[in-house]
Amino acid sequence: MNTTLLFIFVSIIAIFLVIYRSSIGEQTYKFISDNGKKLYSKVAPYTYKEMRKKIKELKQDYTVQQYIGQVLVFAIGAGGITYLYFYNLVVSIIYAVLAVMAVPYINYLRCKRLYSEFIFEQIQVYTTNVIMEFATTQSFVKALEGVYSSGVLEDPVKEDVNVMIQMAYENGTINQSLEYMNEKYDYYIVKNMHQLFLQITNEGSKDSRESLENMSLDIDMLVDGVYRDRLDRAAFYKKFVIFGLVLYLMVALVQIMIGDTYQELLSLWYARLLLHMVVIINTYFLLSGTKYYNENVGAE
Repeated sequence: MNTTLLFIFVSIIAIFLVIYRSSIGEQTYKFISDNGKKLYSKVAPYTYKEMRKKIKELKQDYTVQQYIGQVLVFAIGAGGITYLYFYNLVVSIIYAVLAVMAVPYINYLRCKRLYSEFIFEQIQVYTTNVIMEFATTQSFVKALEGVYSSGVLEDPVKEDVNVMIQMAYENGTINQSLEYMNEKYDYYIVKNMHQLFLQITNEGSKDSRESLENMSLDIDMLVDGVYRDRLDRAAFYKKFVIFGLVLYLMVALVQIMIGDTYQELLSLWYARLLLHMVVIINTYFLLSGTKYYNENVGAE
């Protein structure tokens, strides 16, 4: 088999990766994203320092040993795979270093996902308990005070509820408080609940029990959907990563098929360039999929 045919064969593999990842793969990402958009809402931007602090408080941050293990896995994995491609120790070391440099970014995405999940859980607690308190007190401000003093909330949501209480007393109405919370936490369950309370307060509804019960049911349905979607996303992401790693090893199939001629292929600069493209393209889409899974929780 001459080098031209070998080059064409490897080119077909590269084209397959690009087409698969950009079409079918993109549709897969879109499936994950669209489902997330139905269930999550955008969380107001927080700094990485704030997110990291909360993740540590929740004891979900990686230990030093786990970070070291992650670095070793990325370095050894990248070095081993690329050595199988190029049989060049220097190239493998360069790829290993680049892989290690991606570790902080991946951990940032993981931190952001955990923090957004925490905020959503807090919003669930906030809306559910405010409705329960309002059913007893028939006062939105008193309901906020009851939830705040009950200890069921954690910062930053707890502190924001305190801000709402202070604004309500300072302004004499709940309008500014609701606007503040709606802007801070752009969830439709928050906006719908606030709109309901605003109508009850302004229109003086005599019997709001049915509306409150319906709102509670809506929240329960949303929460159930969110947790089911979270499990589905995690299961799919695991399969997605495994498939991506298998694609890296397609070069082994090429070597088995062409044998020693593979070394001749490596002597061609354009063949090496194509192999680099295969590695880079697959890595890019693996990172894109990781970003979708950890970050793209979307808007409802």
